[in-house]
Amino acid sequence: MEIMHITQDNFDAVVLKSPVPVLLDFWAPWCGPCRAAMPLIEEIAKERQDVLVAKINVDEEPKLSEQFGIMSIPTVVIVKNGQESGRSVGIRSKAKLLELLG
Repeated sequence: MEIMHITQDNFDAVVLKSPVPVLLDFWAPWCGPCRAAMPLIEEIAKERQDVLVAKINVDEEPKLSEQFGIMSIPTVVIVKNGQESGRSVGIRSKAKLLELLG
C-alpha cells in the first residue's frame, strides 16, 4: 500500500475513520534517525496490505504532534479503531514495529 501523508485536514477521515490499523510515523526531513528508519517503514507499507502506513511531518503539523504528545522523533504510533494502541520512540527493528501492529 502507498504511504499516506497526513495533515490536520485529512487526519480525521484517513486515520480516525480507517477500517484498518494505522501506523503513524512522526518524522522530520532534518532528522537523521527518521531517515534511517524510512526503509523499514516503506517495507511495512509494501508488505502489509492490511495496514495503512502514514507519515506526519512534525514541522508541518505541530498540532498533531502536540495532540499525540510527541517529544522526540522518530516516533511510531499505532491507531486502531480511532484509538492509540501502541507507541515506539526511536529507531526500532521491523520485527518490533510489526509486533506493535499485532
